[in-house]
Amino acid sequence: MERKIEIQRPYRHFKGKLYYVHNILEHTETGEKIVSYQALYPPYTMSARPLEMFIEKVEEGRDDNITNQTYRFELYKGE
Repeated sequence: MERKIEIQRPYRHFKGKLYYVHNILEHTETGEKIVSYQALYPPYTMSARPLEMFIEKVEEGRDDNITNQTYRFELYKGE
């Protein structure tokens, strides 16, 4: 089962910071799906990352996985 990313929702990165997913874009030449997202902390930087990288699992044993998440980005539900 492939993970579905919900647009216009906040996501938490495994390092603890929150980001807002604006949309999922498509590269015009390759067709690659790209996630457009924005930091929810100053200076509110806009970023883009390939969808496959956005939804990938965090490698086990990473010391910087302070949230103990399974995935790089997970939907934030206000926990």
